[in-house]
Amino acid sequence: MPDSSSIIGPEIGAARGNEDIMSAVERGRFNTRGVVAGPDQVDMNKVNLLHPELWRSQKCFEYFQWLRDNSPIHYTEDSPEGPFWSITRFDDIVAVDKDHERFSSDSKYGGITVVDLNEGFKLPMFIAMDRPEHTKYRKAVQPVLDSESLKNFEHLIRKRTIETLDSLPIHEPFDWVDKVSVELTTMMLATLFDFPQEERRKLSRWSDVATGKYNKEICPGGEAQWQAELTECLMKFMTLWQERGNRDEPGHDLLSALAHNAATKNMTPQELLGNLILLIVGGNDSTRNTMTGSVYAWNKYPKEFEKVKADRSLVPNMAAEAIRWQTSLAYMRRTAVEDVEMHGKTIRKGDKVLMWYVSGNRDERAIERPNDFWIGRPNVRRHLSFGFGIHRCVGNRLAEMQMRILWEEILNRFNFIEVLEEPERMPNSFVRGYKSLNVILHPL
Repeated sequence: MPDSSSIIGPEIGAARGNEDIMSAVERGRFNTRGVVAGPDQVDMNKVNLLHPELWRSQKCFEYFQWLRDNSPIHYTEDSPEGPFWSITRFDDIVAVDKDHERFSSDSKYGGITVVDLNEGFKLPMFIAMDRPEHTKYRKAVQPVLDSESLKNFEHLIRKRTIETLDSLPIHEPFDWVDKVSVELTTMMLATLFDFPQEERRKLSRWSDVATGKYNKEICPGGEAQWQAELTECLMKFMTLWQERGNRDEPGHDLLSALAHNAATKNMTPQELLGNLILLIVGGNDSTRNTMTGSVYAWNKYPKEFEKVKADRSLVPNMAAEAIRWQTSLAYMRRTAVEDVEMHGKTIRKGDKVLMWYVSGNRDERAIERPNDFWIGRPNVRRHLSFGFGIHRCVGNRLAEMQMRILWEEILNRFNFIEVLEEPERMPNSFVRGYKSLNVILHPL
């Protein structure tokens, strides 16, 4: 097997030449070669942690290391989305995530991302609710994702995984994101919603649009395009919603669960769309990007994967470690509802607070060898990728099962999945995603 350095080489850090990047260069946030600068080259009190090139280039990890060491509760006074606090250490993130009395998720304060909700097109969702409203929505969908349901899903997931992997070209380059990651996640999403399988790619598109409102690569038409495509999503699901609601007996899918639950069956169209987007993004982005990130990790840490090839009982550990190492959801926002003192600093009532899960999962104070992909990691499921507390991801066990089955079937077929070049990443500070990953399969 080739050495990983010959496959990957140095991480790509070149910024794209557009007006946004030039503006960043003029503000001193990039060096004059157009390559993203390190934290020692900039004024960290002025740097914009949301800048897409920090995420496309993966320089964000250097910035968060600096913040954890020097300013773990850090205030950014000036950003395109206004001022916000960054929480970057594992234990501090857990403390904020658990403290729903002083740090609110509620949409009335602006929502769960740094971008405040559009007053004219608000999308209420239960992840952006506090108790007791959050609890009733979560309980409505929980039965579709409980342990008994997962047992019923396992055979279907394995069948589809086998069919997908067996359809791939051998010894020919192809895009793993498109042929595997998107394909498997959209099939599962369509099943969870009982959505037409022949239209399943719409689900991944709506997921990308939902989190790409200001990304010109996803929504070149800006907010008007964003709103139009999400309205299309609503219209499609409204038809399905009415059909499910009229059934005497509900099906075992998320839409039926919501349509027949007393607490959720009378949702407004915007409430319906908001909760659908939450479930679509939650079911799409984490699994899709971890499926890709795990293949990338195989090329970065080939000796680790020799261990799991030799001992298949390590596959569940490997899946959990991939979810931590990838950390597909970079942060979650809360809003302070009263003044809070942390590390000698005062977070004021009304301030935005970003819990940077991607940083907490690399915090050496809480996680041994956090930057390594370590398949034998003790307590491997202790990570922040699914959040913490009452808002912990409702589909976390399903995501782990999908990853486990995928890798069981990969190891049954392939000696190595060779990454041909650095992946093309999404320039997105909320979802750490991949646009493409070109690979060649080397069968057993």
